[in-house]
Amino acid sequence: MPGPHDLFARYTFGQPERAAAELRAVLPPRVVSQVDWSTLRRESGSVVDPELRETESDLLFSARLSGGRPLLLYVLLEHQSRVDRWMALRMLRYVVRQLEHWRKENPDSEGLPVVVPLVMYHGPDGAWSAPRRVEELFDLPGEAEEHEGWRELVPRFEYLLDDLTAERAEALMARPGPALVRLALLVLRYGRTEELSHRLPEWTALFAQVHATPHGDEELGLVIRYLLQIGDKTVRAQMGRVLHSVMETHRAEELMRTYGEELIEQGRLKGLEQGREQGLVLGRAQAVLRILTARRLHIDEQTRQRILTCTDVAMLDRWLDRASTATTLSDVLDDLAQ
Repeated sequence: MPGPHDLFARYTFGQPERAAAELRAVLPPRVVSQVDWSTLRRESGSVVDPELRETESDLLFSARLSGGRPLLLYVLLEHQSRVDRWMALRMLRYVVRQLEHWRKENPDSEGLPVVVPLVMYHGPDGAWSAPRRVEELFDLPGEAEEHEGWRELVPRFEYLLDDLTAERAEALMARPGPALVRLALLVLRYGRTEELSHRLPEWTALFAQVHATPHGDEELGLVIRYLLQIGDKTVRAQMGRVLHSVMETHRAEELMRTYGEELIEQGRLKGLEQGREQGLVLGRAQAVLRILTARRLHIDEQTRQRILTCTDVAMLDRWLDRASTATTLSDVLDDLAQ
């Protein structure tokens, strides 16, 4: 299930105009000048390989270069708490699968489109420190002076990085693009830091600019919902003061109440769903024990606890199927009785 960071990032940067603002800020100027930004569009989620997707924060865009050539822009919005040392390999896998998909869709093409991989990072544990080049991940033989010769033999690949944790607030506020993009970058940058509540008043003008847009209520609601999910009481109080300064009092109170109640209801439903799933899992485990007992198979306490604490529904179903015909415990429980 996607978390608050996923939903907030995908909504903000999933729209081409807002994605373009981020891409323009990060891509080299020579590339920016060659892209026909009017052609930028988001590709269907089915293009992104579900087997490789580890988060709900990956976005794929296509565009045309000024001469008409296709360009793919793969964006991974990374918010994990730890820097992923293997990100270069992970991004290489994503890019290769995008190219494989392209070949299937364009069998007559004699060349591959350029795929630009970008990682936006806003984790809480400091600046990004993982290698950005896949060749840096190889354990090369010999002494350091010999490594360059070996590097010529291994795949070369590098991803772009927008490390928000290394950016100052002033630099993010000065980026071009819609007000929501700049506000979102700031919220992602400081969202899980102790500075958030102190920073919010500094962004009052941005809140007002977002509110003044044609879809201001919807966009501001997204920011409010996210801050309510990640912030503490101090953040909520400060956010309330900011909203009161950019809109009428009754509207500010209505938004805070609406999204606050919505999150409470979401929490209640999530709790009910988790309880239902736990009940189904426990029911399967108990059914396995009942069938084994009915077949007069001895179950020691360790095995009983292994069955009752198993949370793998597929495995429990497999045990249930085997239990009705089993003559020994090992016929059912694989390695558990061995």
